[in-house]
Amino acid sequence: MPSPHTLPRRFRPWLVAAVSVPILALAAGRGAPASERTGTDPVIIRIDNFTFGPETLTVAPGTTVTWVNGDDIPHTVVAQNKLFRSRTLDTDDRYSFTFEAPGEYAYFCSLHPHMTGTVVVRRPTN
Repeated sequence: MPSPHTLPRRFRPWLVAAVSVPILALAAGRGAPASERTGTDPVIIRIDNFTFGPETLTVAPGTTVTWVNGDDIPHTVVAQNKLFRSRTLDTDDRYSFTFEAPGEYAYFCSLHPHMTGTVVVRRPTN
């Protein structure tokens, strides 16, 4: 691709628009930070390299959280208080749970107990 400085002046605004619009669209589509989401945002925790990411997630009551296994080996998602438990998740498998009540929900992988995470459910402070 030619440098913007070598293009004729009449093409330069098009180049800026072509680069700026996708970047602005990505930034606008982000929503709340991954560590703190509301009940309407899609919330995903990725399982990758034997970790849950983000390790701690804060959401509003009524939020559905989906875990996605990105590893090449199986994992599970099990609440320490036994509120939820996934089946064994192979690569790209998903498990979802809706958190209704405020509180802290610690969970782990039953196949690899060193893998831990926490979902914090609290009402928004407005």
